[in-house]
Amino acid sequence: MDFRLDAGMIRSFSTRRRPVGGWTPPRRFDRNLVVIGAGSAGLISAQVAAVARAKVTLVEAHAMGGDCLNYGCVPSKALIRSAAIAHQMRHADRYGLHPSGATVPFAQVMARVRRAIADIAPHDSVERYEAMGVEVLAGHARIADPWTVEVSLAGGAVRRLTTRAIILATGAAPAVPDVPGLQQAGFLTTDTLWDNLGARAEAPARLAILGGGPVGCELAQALARLGSAVTLVEMTPRLLPREDEDVSAAVQAKLGADGVSVLTGATVVACGVAGEARWIDVEGGGARHRIACDEIVVAVGRVPRLAGLGLETLGIPTDRPLAVNGFMQTRFPSILVAGDVVGRLQFTHTASHQAWYAAMNALFGTIRRFRVDERVLPRAIFTDPEVARVGLSEAEARDRGIAVEVTRYGIDDLDRAITDGSAEGFVKVLTVPGRDRILGVTIVGDRAGDMIAEFALAMRNGLGLGAILRTVHIYPTWAEANRFAAGAWRRARLSPRLLRLAERYHGWRRG
Repeated sequence: MDFRLDAGMIRSFSTRRRPVGGWTPPRRFDRNLVVIGAGSAGLISAQVAAVARAKVTLVEAHAMGGDCLNYGCVPSKALIRSAAIAHQMRHADRYGLHPSGATVPFAQVMARVRRAIADIAPHDSVERYEAMGVEVLAGHARIADPWTVEVSLAGGAVRRLTTRAIILATGAAPAVPDVPGLQQAGFLTTDTLWDNLGARAEAPARLAILGGGPVGCELAQALARLGSAVTLVEMTPRLLPREDEDVSAAVQAKLGADGVSVLTGATVVACGVAGEARWIDVEGGGARHRIACDEIVVAVGRVPRLAGLGLETLGIPTDRPLAVNGFMQTRFPSILVAGDVVGRLQFTHTASHQAWYAAMNALFGTIRRFRVDERVLPRAIFTDPEVARVGLSEAEARDRGIAVEVTRYGIDDLDRAITDGSAEGFVKVLTVPGRDRILGVTIVGDRAGDMIAEFALAMRNGLGLGAILRTVHIYPTWAEANRFAAGAWRRARLSPRLLRLAERYHGWRRG
């Protein structure tokens, strides 16, 4: 955090109407803050402003809660949980029970997904935020100048709001590759998938999923476990290309065991329709072949939602991610950004993290500024096994020329993993050579998303593996794997000389 009261801040008090980029601010403002977008970043921004007793307006063109509640985290995790239970039922013999091969009642599964959304929706509702003191407007926002937002309401009326600051929190939209015939064949994205699935009595018989990143892998496994024949196509040589090779291998092996046909190093070159069915043509390994499917799901990434916001009028390019400084400001200090629209680290918790900094700088930046700290941001992929990481991977350390020591603990040795029937995976810790300072951690296994928090806490507060080793962990729990990894680091660094001396000492003590 930067708490300095610098000359620029002091000047801002005496030159409040100084033109910025050819624009002159108004003499008075209707609001302290206008937030555009009511996803995770927008909701947190508005909440921070309300708690600080600022006058804030939140504008949302579609649904409160944004992508996470309506199209992303919530429905996907509800689907993944139902799929996991179905998988356990089919393999109940692993737990000493009789397996059940009953057909999945897909309509009931999707009804549960909708209930999960409905149960969480009040947390993000208009009523809740209005009770906090936030003005919530349903409409499309357009930035007219660095201090003015025009809101087109549902009835056709337009409200013009002047504000000290604006936070863009409009999120991101699914990227769509330029594949011949894709538009004609028709396809689903995370924005349209859930309505399609919700209208079905049964899971799609055949699915082709384009993209082997986190979203593609999660959906492929879940829908395969719910009865679909799934083909997953990834153009890079392996799934989850941002993770280490051992992580990719573990996930791909499990997807294959669940019946997912995984094609890596493969490119979709054409799509089309034949009768009632769709098809995709895939090239890879010097060969081309056609895959029939009932639905094509595109999961190749997301691009910031920037169109239609008036940014072009301000000279801000919309064909690439927004350029922001360490305080989440654009080239106009009064226009700040938070969440997926920034174009990096597109996770709900990252959006919330950025939103706090954006809101604080928007409200108090003239007297105190807060520099966003993204050095320790954990993330998880909710496949089975789960994948969680914080800090550097081995590949990133190698690419950046950073020397590390690698400590690995196999979860197959963990008592709780054995009793749960999930004895697979590992904890991999990267440390500074010769020291216990943690540079990065990757966990593959059940509960990885929960286990990574201890390492994130340690890294954020400058604690090393020694602190984790000294912390008492409950037996038997998954978190013990973290302490055992720290113990493996310690054992690997015991001095052979001291061990020999200890042996001689104990021999002398025995007489």
